Formats: sequence, C-alpha cells, structure tokens
Amino acid sequence: MWIVAIGWMYVVTLMAATEPSVVAGIMTFLFYGVLPLSLVFYLTGAWRRGRARKREAQHSKRPDTPVT
Repeated sequence: MWIVAIGWMYVVTLMAATEPSVVAGIMTFLFYGVLPLSLVFYLTGAWRRGRARKREAQHSKRPDTPVT
C-alpha cells in the first residue's frame, strides 16, 4: 500500500511541476494527490479501527483470571 502511495505522489508531483502556473500546480497537487490519498488512507484506516474496536470489546468481555 505504501509503495503505491509513494509512486502516486511522485507522479502527481511531476504533473504539478509541469503546470504553467504556480496556482495550477498547487491545485493539481491537492486535487490529484493529497485529497485522494487522504480519502484512501481514511477508508483503509476505518477497517483497521473497526477490527481494533472489536478486539477491544472481546478483550473487555473476558473475565480477568489470575495467572498462577
């Protein structure tokens, strides 16, 4: 996942660098790079957060038994 994100940011950075104006370059970088990747990372993180929440709920349901 990380290698794809790094590759995509490389491509978007090169696209932004070839824009005719600075404003167009910044907008390209934001709308083609930062926003889509933040959405993807948020969505994949939601899956992990849900699993962690279920794991924590399972852990809290177990009775604490003393270790002997």
